[in-house]
Amino acid sequence: MKILFVFSGNSRLFPISPFTKSQADSLREQQVEVDYFPVMGKGMQYLKNVAPLRKQLRENPVDLIHAHYSLCGWVAVLAAGKTPVVLSLMGDDAQGTFTANGKIDFKSRFFIFLTWLIQPFLRAIIYKSPNLEKAVHRKKIAHLVPNGVRLDQFQLYDQGCREELGLRPDKQYVLFLGNPEDANKNIALVHDAVALLDLPRVELLPVFGISHDTVVKYLNSVDVFVLCSFGEGSPNVVKEAMTCNCPMVVTPAGDAAWVVGDTEGCYVASYAPADFAEKLRQALAFAAANKRTKGRERILQLGLDAPSVAKKLKSIYQQVL
Repeated sequence: MKILFVFSGNSRLFPISPFTKSQADSLREQQVEVDYFPVMGKGMQYLKNVAPLRKQLRENPVDLIHAHYSLCGWVAVLAAGKTPVVLSLMGDDAQGTFTANGKIDFKSRFFIFLTWLIQPFLRAIIYKSPNLEKAVHRKKIAHLVPNGVRLDQFQLYDQGCREELGLRPDKQYVLFLGNPEDANKNIALVHDAVALLDLPRVELLPVFGISHDTVVKYLNSVDVFVLCSFGEGSPNVVKEAMTCNCPMVVTPAGDAAWVVGDTEGCYVASYAPADFAEKLRQALAFAAANKRTKGRERILQLGLDAPSVAKKLKSIYQQVL
């Protein structure tokens, strides 16, 4: 079975997004051959990718195209000919882009409309979390499949990596891994919460644009991870933090609350700074007393390890073919 991943190639940080590469690697371990086609450009420039993709498909035929994100799906559909197309809805394409006040940006509703329009041309739709299903009208071909985590990559460091990362042993670190300039990631919430706590030993640590291997070291070394987003699909970073047994406070964005569940040391907070601060205080206290959670066990219980998710994807491909 040969699959072509069609995805955005516009990241300044990674030629292939870590999630896309991880999913491809996991599928290869299930004896699925995976090739890549990165879509370059913005907006209407996406259409310039149709002819190159059509040429690639002529020269290197595949059994199925798996497109990630609706705009990439349109490139795939326009180029595919008789090759079946499967589309993964990632988040913004199904629910819109959130602004700093938690409202959906009006212009992003156009992309939701495109997600609605593309569905008659698809053979299967994958959505990452239950909140994205509202954008799916072809329910019979839809599958709920969150992204998986590679346990071999997100390994445990029993002693942490503070010295290597330049972190002080006498501090309690709160880790924020989103882009601080992205309004949806809502870093202001944790800034306000830390200020309300007013604890000299607690330091907010915003980290962005680093390798996944370094992310693993941070998640094994900090006291608490936080997710403050207004909207997400199935945020990979929450599952990655859980896999590293990191205590955390998350907002109910995407499937974050479901992933956390009732895991001790992991808390779901509202968008009110006082509530977020209180949950953060509890998470810091848990970290001081217990160090780590049993988040990794939770990920395995939910079947969110990469091999389990790869088997589900392979099954969907087989059904389509």
